[in-house]
Amino acid sequence: WNFAAAAAMGVVTEQQLEQVRAGMRGLTPASAYDKVYNDECVLSFDTPLSPGGLYVSLRSFLGFGAQHVQADSLRTGNSLYVHIHVTRVPKPKPEPGSEAASAPTKMAIGMEGGFNVDGPQYEEHKETALVLMPAGERIPLPCDDLPTLISQCVSAVLSHVGANAEAKEAAVAWEAEVMPSKYANDLLQLPAHKTISPDPSSWVCEESGMKENLWLNLSDGHIGSGRRQWDGSGGADGALNHYRQTVHHFPPSGFPLVVKLGTITPHGADVYSYAEDEDTEVSDPKLAEHLAHWGIDVMKMEKTVESVSEMNVKANEKLELDKITEAGKNLTPILAQGYLGLNNLGNSCYINSVLQILFALPEFALLSTSASSIIASSPADPTTDLLTQLAKLATAMLGNRYVPGGDGAEPASEPPAEAAVAPRMLKALLGRGHPEFSTGRQQDAFEYLMHLVEATARAERAGSVRLGAGGRSLAGLFSFVLEERVQVDGQVSYQRVPSQRSISLQIPTELASNKAEVAAYREIEDKRQRLGDSTDGPEPVVPVVPFSACMDRFLAAEALESFRGRAHAAKTTRFATFPKVLVVHLRRYYVDTDWTAKKLAVAVPVPETLDLEAYRSTGMRPGEQALPDEPEPAAAGPPAPAPDEGIVGQLVSMGFSENGARRAAVAVSNSTAEAATEWVFAHMGDSDFNDPLPPAGAPLATEAAPPAADPEAISMLGAMGFGERQATAALRATGGSIERAADWLFSHSEDLEGAVAAALGENGPPPAAGGADAGGDDGRGVYDLVGFVSHMGSNTSCGHYVCHIKKEGRWVLHNDRKVAASEATPLDLGYIYFFRRRDA
Repeated sequence: WNFAAAAAMGVVTEQQLEQVRAGMRGLTPASAYDKVYNDECVLSFDTPLSPGGLYVSLRSFLGFGAQHVQADSLRTGNSLYVHIHVTRVPKPKPEPGSEAASAPTKMAIGMEGGFNVDGPQYEEHKETALVLMPAGERIPLPCDDLPTLISQCVSAVLSHVGANAEAKEAAVAWEAEVMPSKYANDLLQLPAHKTISPDPSSWVCEESGMKENLWLNLSDGHIGSGRRQWDGSGGADGALNHYRQTVHHFPPSGFPLVVKLGTITPHGADVYSYAEDEDTEVSDPKLAEHLAHWGIDVMKMEKTVESVSEMNVKANEKLELDKITEAGKNLTPILAQGYLGLNNLGNSCYINSVLQILFALPEFALLSTSASSIIASSPADPTTDLLTQLAKLATAMLGNRYVPGGDGAEPASEPPAEAAVAPRMLKALLGRGHPEFSTGRQQDAFEYLMHLVEATARAERAGSVRLGAGGRSLAGLFSFVLEERVQVDGQVSYQRVPSQRSISLQIPTELASNKAEVAAYREIEDKRQRLGDSTDGPEPVVPVVPFSACMDRFLAAEALESFRGRAHAAKTTRFATFPKVLVVHLRRYYVDTDWTAKKLAVAVPVPETLDLEAYRSTGMRPGEQALPDEPEPAAAGPPAPAPDEGIVGQLVSMGFSENGARRAAVAVSNSTAEAATEWVFAHMGDSDFNDPLPPAGAPLATEAAPPAADPEAISMLGAMGFGERQATAALRATGGSIERAADWLFSHSEDLEGAVAAALGENGPPPAAGGADAGGDDGRGVYDLVGFVSHMGSNTSCGHYVCHIKKEGRWVLHNDRKVAASEATPLDLGYIYFFRRRDA
């Protein structure tokens, strides 16, 4: 459809006015609370600067490019659109000798007589028109003949801040509104009964056992999970429930302040107040003091003077930066279909790097061929639909519309050196409601990748038929099953671990292949530091660790303190299935004992071909004896010991009830007051916490059997297509929550029967070795490297990300909007590697 062919100039006809009056029924001008997409098409990356301009619906306020506006009109019945077309005209160069051309006379920027670096180099001309669809008749604006309501609606659309710019401003404003908590200065902190470890693997919710989204209560050291979201995602309300318990024991405000583990840096942390009169994110002016109480001294690590060793660290980071970005190389830019860059939206390089690699995969590329059916079935607001936004980006990145000379590319007076689009709507959608990805701060690309894959899996489950091609799964590309083999007392147990999407490899620096060179370099640097030599030293020498050593560490036998009540067990891990795309995460970053984020200065040469078939699981082998199932717990335990009065007295002095103190002493076998205190914090919400103990010598009650599943909940899950046994297992695994149970069933679809058996405590025979799970995928474990993401910086919350992708037989560097052929591909400095199975 050609809008120019339907252009109408001159006086508005009565027929046009009748069509306007018919289309204006129910219209209201956009208010300050409405989102108006007058800066970008919701289904493509067309803008008012595109050759076809942008059409904004006066009813939905959604913007559409020239290729989508007619389809929207036919689908929705909307007939009135405002067409916005902006052209840029380069400003003429000032005449020699004129005031504008005179040389600067001041060492200043943006001032009279100074350097003018921010002034626009072009003039913008905006043309607007009211377009009557579906015929496409145009009424140039402004027009006095139009009804007053239409003029008001048009004016509101044209003057409204665009939704993309509005979202950016709102994020900045939101971050600026964090106020100090009124409870911070006089915060009560109980005696420190434990030290919080900097090792994230040791953090666990004391109620649910969750290991993600954890919050530390600054008053009593309790660790609990975050809030449960409406869809069952997020946490299990562990931190919030604990706060409510503290209000009961320490009225009126309890222990309201919590800090999110994983966000603590020398510059601050995410702090939240659960107090009813705050109930929002806050700041804590005494955060350093409150954290130090629990052994977290990160705030004391700020320094203003660099030591020689710190200068050497910076030198190493500079060397790494140069190698990863291939600085100093005369790289050849690539401007062609399939090589589109992505604009940095402010610390969004982690997003750009992940998206570039994903859309280089053939399966994600199919989104562009399925875009028409995905868009046709999108909801009324396409900005809220992940599949639509993924298809929008795929169409742009893999098509030729936005490369120089394309139908959607902005006209340029000179041939551009780069071509890129800005995935603003996708970024906003994936960040919605997320405490990290909704901000403008730098984030961990690996965490973002896992978040994106999980969000894609949810979207696919809700609309798999929209993808076409048999509804093939995008998230399923990365899914595989591991098998854990535990050997103890000459017997073995096999357990399959489904729904894996990556492997995270430790880097054993002690196995470096160049130890002698590293030692010699460190000796020189130690001598320079003793002498206070701050001049440039030799080029840093970092340990070189073979990739095979990282894989061997991942697959090596792991000693277990206990397994099913038996000591000295050993666990080994192997692949039960191999995914089409294997994501390998190198754990270059860690939190040191002083709570500072650090990076391993190490090179890991990663091969471009990987054969993992030797690491495939074999299942039960001939001659092996299966470990019997865990015995059922006895109906009653040994007689309860008498509580230690000394421990009881200490707990009572802290404000806890005598009955609760006695139960705590007995529960920890009268070991120590510290252990009893921890037990109190974990169980103060128990219904029988303040009940008297059973008479002396009476047997202790054992853990009750899981409660029977709610028949109504089973029926609701059955309506989704799941059997009674599957529904029962899901409800048992999620504490009876229907929403979480449904998500649990869908997320374990690749090995549902195995997950059900595990949840029900069954120990059936392992599936045949090498077989694919129902709905899964498997093949020979031979892989080719297709791309990797690299990070430069001391930790993942700062620095810069780029990616290298193998396209058409050559490595290509993607650095935000810059795309160029790689000359010295840094295969040994990657952070996330993507391997494609050769037979996929």
